[in-house]
Amino acid sequence: MTRLVLYEDRHWRALRPLTDLAPVPALWLGAATLAERWRRAAALPLLAIEARGAALAAWRDAPQPESLPAAGADEVLVLNAAVQPGPWLAAARTGRVPALWMGEGRVVGARLPFDLLAPGLGRGEGFEKFLLGLGLPAQAVPDAPFLQHPWDLVAWNADAIRADVAALPAGIQGDVHGAMLLEPERVAVAAGARVDALAVLDARDGPIYLDRGASVRSHTLVIGPCYVGPGTQLLGGVIARSSFGPECRVAGEVEECVWRGYANKRHHGFVGHSVIGAWANLGALTTTSDLKNNYGSVRVWVDGAEIDSGSSKVGAMIGDHVKTGIGTLLPTGASVGVAANLFGGGHFAPKRVASFAWWDGATSAEHELEKCVATARIAMSRRGVTLSPADEAVLREAFAATAKERRG
Repeated sequence: MTRLVLYEDRHWRALRPLTDLAPVPALWLGAATLAERWRRAAALPLLAIEARGAALAAWRDAPQPESLPAAGADEVLVLNAAVQPGPWLAAARTGRVPALWMGEGRVVGARLPFDLLAPGLGRGEGFEKFLLGLGLPAQAVPDAPFLQHPWDLVAWNADAIRADVAALPAGIQGDVHGAMLLEPERVAVAAGARVDALAVLDARDGPIYLDRGASVRSHTLVIGPCYVGPGTQLLGGVIARSSFGPECRVAGEVEECVWRGYANKRHHGFVGHSVIGAWANLGALTTTSDLKNNYGSVRVWVDGAEIDSGSSKVGAMIGDHVKTGIGTLLPTGASVGVAANLFGGGHFAPKRVASFAWWDGATSAEHELEKCVATARIAMSRRGVTLSPADEAVLREAFAATAKERRG
């Protein structure tokens, strides 16, 4: 039997601030996490996920390995979670075994017998070094696309929604009352989801999927392709071409965004071409710029370096547990680190906000860690979730790891 191992490679820092508290396989794209998308694409029982220990431990919705005994001769398919599934996988799987798949100077994955891989399982951050140390014959895989930077999630999202929704149950199973559905055959409403009167679901440009317990309130226009995760509420406004993980609360104008889950934007304000981390709360009239006045390519700070995105449309990359106050203005290509608190409404925030920063509209100080943890505990309890020891541990680890960035 062939088994699946997903892992996070050493380039996870290029996806900051999204990966400061979460492992790469936990990032959201289309209608699922990267891990779930790979499980569907590979159609194999999961043997393990290898990633940084604290981040992996805090991932409460992580898919669990299937408890099937593995024999030494069983084959294992190892896949880098930062690679996008595609036609290249079928071609690569027809090659020799064992083999190490390489593309763009990075490991794409590998095929090898279980007994050769077994000593490397459980190594977490050291898994890739172990894999490279096996000396497997290299096989070039030139067509495997890597998730290089946070804004790639936005660029890939519409196609990912289309692909993911095609594999989900179709039809109207939930409650739809007095709403207008444009191209209703491309709209799916799962059991337990609801669409209220005077809402409009426009699927002319792509499918719309409302997962279990999701709701679309009156006077909300949803434009596909769009995926609305379990328990997420769309509370009015225009929501276009975006993905929402579980239990978000969103209103206003949202365009071309990826929301990992458990995030709030309950009021007016525009958020476009952005990625929003878990447990973020965007205050009323929080607004992102996603286009420069000269229509030029947007530069974004990632892990201490400013990088040309190659795109003219990039909004904000917002880490987990970020809080913005009323009237917060985020410049084009903003990077807001985890657990940052911005409350200087009416002023453009800095383009680069460090993790655990406390920005008042003029100056930035360090957020007190104990108060930050206490706030996270309260915010999570409002969704019926308890701040676990693992959640607290990864916050404390990130606070220590980003200290120099706040003082630099």
